[in-house]
Amino acid sequence: MFGNTAKVKEIIKRLSKEYPEAKTELHFGNPFELLAATILSAQATDVGVNRVTERLFKKYKSIKDFADANPAELEKDVSSINFYKNKAKNIKASARIIIEQFKGKVPQTMEELVTLPGVARKTANIVLTNSFGIHEGIAVDTHVRRLSQRLGITHHEDPVKIERDLMELTPKEQWGGISHMLILHGRRICTARAPKHKECVLFDICPSNNI
Repeated sequence: MFGNTAKVKEIIKRLSKEYPEAKTELHFGNPFELLAATILSAQATDVGVNRVTERLFKKYKSIKDFADANPAELEKDVSSINFYKNKAKNIKASARIIIEQFKGKVPQTMEELVTLPGVARKTANIVLTNSFGIHEGIAVDTHVRRLSQRLGITHHEDPVKIERDLMELTPKEQWGGISHMLILHGRRICTARAPKHKECVLFDICPSNNI
């Protein structure tokens, strides 16, 4: 493993000052809305998802509304999002399963959430952390993966292995926070193509400093 606990502690300290109110940028009013928004967000921007869900959540006001939705109509409602047909299918199917198997309540464990269509660990972690304050893991998206590698925290490509490395080095109470902060830092400073080294509060402890 490339990183160490002291380094991650310093990363959290610095990013906490930069992003004191870091949280998901997806808009939602309840756990199922966050679940649906997160399913839609795969390979899509939060801005684009929020634009869609602003209308979507006014039309479908409950889990039952999603479960009973006309498939073609739901597809049309989210058609501006990448892979909208499959995502609409997963949202509707997840709503039905939640009603039939979980008494109409979004489950609050990783084991149960990942049984839902379109839900892997990243989505489950986002829902657990932001809806229930439960920390079972760390959501690893493209930004978290990129920054974890650049900062020398992990050398893995697989999100599950990256998550494992982060979990080993990060205090459990910070599992949600570190994900949010890395995502914001990745969007604003440590971008994929042209990272803003002069504006980065982590540059002096980043391997990029030696390049």
